[in-house]
Amino acid sequence: MGAQTVEAVVAREKGAAVSLEQIVVPDPGPGEARVRVRACGVCHTDLHYREGAINDDYPFLLGHEAAGTVESVGEGVVGLAPGDYVVLAWRAPCGTCRACRRGMAWYCFDSRNARNPMTLADGTPLAPALGIGAFTPLTLVAAGQCVPVDPAARPEAAGLIGCGVMAGFGAAVNTGRVTRGETVAVIGCGGVGGAAIAGASIAGARKIIAVDVDDRKLTWARRFGATDVVNATADDPVAAIRALTDGFGADVVIDAVGRPETYRQAFDARDLAGRLVLVGVPDPTMTVELPLAEVFGRGGHLSSSWYGDSLPSRDFPILIDLYRRGRLDLDAFVTETIGIGDVEEAFTRMQRGDVLRSVVIL
Repeated sequence: MGAQTVEAVVAREKGAAVSLEQIVVPDPGPGEARVRVRACGVCHTDLHYREGAINDDYPFLLGHEAAGTVESVGEGVVGLAPGDYVVLAWRAPCGTCRACRRGMAWYCFDSRNARNPMTLADGTPLAPALGIGAFTPLTLVAAGQCVPVDPAARPEAAGLIGCGVMAGFGAAVNTGRVTRGETVAVIGCGGVGGAAIAGASIAGARKIIAVDVDDRKLTWARRFGATDVVNATADDPVAAIRALTDGFGADVVIDAVGRPETYRQAFDARDLAGRLVLVGVPDPTMTVELPLAEVFGRGGHLSSSWYGDSLPSRDFPILIDLYRRGRLDLDAFVTETIGIGDVEEAFTRMQRGDVLRSVVIL
């Protein structure tokens, strides 16, 4: 078919507003797929790229939380064909590194991305966000990043499992291993925290305590399955979580914020031998100090959850099936749908906490 020129959202320099640019998307090479994007969520990670908080490989092609249809595939691609409806994953395990050989492919050291570059019209190579770059009608990825799912799932909802929903859901189910009858607290109830609440509810938690500083997010949290809510501006969250768990603390506490103060709250709000899961992404400069005697004496697990410790090829279809059966309300995460030219304004609404997700329809 040849290279195609399309419009895309690009961050050219640190802190500058994004712009719509003409980009060139080449034919897929060996092991690659070109995907016609149908919808892409506006995630905090895209804003981090724009602000230079990930790296300084400008210009960036933003967008990564996407669903679409495979347009064409390169040489050697098996199990994927033009016309397949897919959710894009930013982790595509290689299958051969030491993590994959140990059966822990979510820690893959050689996750696959497309090797052929997408470029600006003048030939300048683009750095696609999380190896995807999906604020554009057409993108090029490694074939392993394409996970076929039920085509009946609405793309604006399905795409969200490609990042935030998978991260939160997996933090509860895969990393936290929430089981029937347990108590769970989630600190931070944006998109990731809401998905953690939904995951804990589906896993059978008997009490799910949502903690945030914004009453709007606490209202959303109840829709995802929270049984109790705590506004941390009005009540001490540790005391509130303990009061709601007979004075013991929660079996699992998920920090979906990723700040030293919320991590310490999560640590203190655990029951004896409770599990703490960090899924909120911290600033690289942040540090935390904990009393080592309590780390030793209280037992349990202190874990981080990277992409929900997920295997996209396994977990994405499961989440889509839960959505199709009415058990996982992905539609509730979609606050608004917008056009490709509205991403900068969506960043502003996201920073104000006005939305769970703005979703670009392409």
